[in-house]
This record gives sequence, structure tokens and C-alpha cells, in this order.
Amino acid sequence: MEVLRVEGLSKNFGGVQVLEDVSFGVRLGEKLAIIGPNGAGKTTLLNLLNGQLSPTAGRIYLFGEDITAMPTHRRAHLRQGRSFQLSSLCSNLTVLDNMLLAIQGIHGCRFQMFRSITSFKHLYRKAQELLRAMDLWEKRNEAVETLGFGEQRKLEVALSLALQPRLLLLDEPSAGLAADERTDMVNIIRGQAGDVGVVIVDHDMDLVFDIADRIIVLYHGQIIAEGDSKEIRGNSRVKEIYMGMEEEHRKC
Repeated sequence: MEVLRVEGLSKNFGGVQVLEDVSFGVRLGEKLAIIGPNGAGKTTLLNLLNGQLSPTAGRIYLFGEDITAMPTHRRAHLRQGRSFQLSSLCSNLTVLDNMLLAIQGIHGCRFQMFRSITSFKHLYRKAQELLRAMDLWEKRNEAVETLGFGEQRKLEVALSLALQPRLLLLDEPSAGLAADERTDMVNIIRGQAGDVGVVIVDHDMDLVFDIADRIIVLYHGQIIAEGDSKEIRGNSRVKEIYMGMEEEHRKC
């Protein structure tokens, strides 16, 4: 079953074409990675999928429903979750408070303003479950701003999982992580149930090849290659692009 379908998606900003005629689908249980050099349009694509941007052309379908013009909060209630490249956490609140706010957002109790949140025991149980999975339960009463960068990344992913998503969008989940934290992140993403479609944008090629069932390569806003890890590794066009990037890096 297909959870996501993108057809002819394009985006320009003041005449600058960032994405052009991008089409692909994501099946339930599939982990799709989107890679490409800086400026390829990867984060713009996620912002379109999440509703933060509107496309110049093309359509987006979630479980067959056209969500192209649907606002972000409505997509969340259709069980689309997202983690961000830059932290969107409430840094002055505790880890637990951040988690409870995220969980409360999809439950009917958010409308019961005259009842203390402490009376909703099921919310605490869910928060505990998610924070333990991220090894963050022991830090539940600490302010988010005191956490290390890797711990904040894990909390960011935990908040997106609080939505119980059927489609999970992950923007650079391994950015800034130490080796052991990266291993934890790989295991977390791998451990997502078979009824969740995952779209990952990341520069960490080891993580991408470890996790992805299928990989799409974006270059100047267009898809230039698509396939499994073996096909992408052996693609001459992809090699040319990344070898060129490495050559430019050495010159700098």
C-alpha cells in the first residue's frame, strides 16, 4: 500500500527553480532516503511534503487524499510526523514537558482545559515509553537547553514519533551525532514498524546505505537517479557528482 505519492512537484522562488518535476511514491514500511549535494532541494522537498511551503506545480497525496493545499497541522492529524534539521524544541521546558505537549496534541484531552495534565496517566506512560526508547528517561526533569546536541536530536525524533505517524519525515537525523549516538539513531529508524513509511534526508552516506530500502538522488532540483544502495553506489552519474564535490573540497 502506498502512503505517499508525489506527482510533478516543482518549486521556484522569485524565478529561481529549486525543484523541477519531482515524482515518486513511498510504500508503508518502506524507508526512502533522499540524498544530494547542498542546494539540491532536499529540505525544500520536505517542507513541501510537510505543508510549510506550497508548490509552484504538482500534487501531493497521502493515502490517496490530495493534501497539496492542506496546512501542516491538519497533516499532523492525518498522522504525518517530522523532525527538523534545526531544533524546534521548547528549550526552556523540561524533556518530559516537551514530550507531554507533543503527545497531548493528538489526544482529545487537549480540549479539557480545566483538568490537570497530571490526571492523564496514559500520557505519562506513553511519554515514558518514548523517552526510555531514546535513553532520555533519566533526564526527563532537565531543561532541554542543558542537553547535549545528540540528545536534543533524539528528543526531536521522539516528538515526531509521539504523533504515532504513518508517514515520518526525518531531516538530517544524524547531524552532529557522535559515533555511538549515530548507532542509536540507526537502530531507532530501523525499528519503526512495518506500517510506517519513512522519508530520510541525510548527508551521512553510511547511515543512508545502512537504512534505506530505496534511494533518490536530487541534483539541481531534479531526480537524476533512483534505486537500492547497490544501484546508487554503482551509478556513474552519482559518482561523477560526488567525486566532483570531493575535488572541489580538496581545492578549498
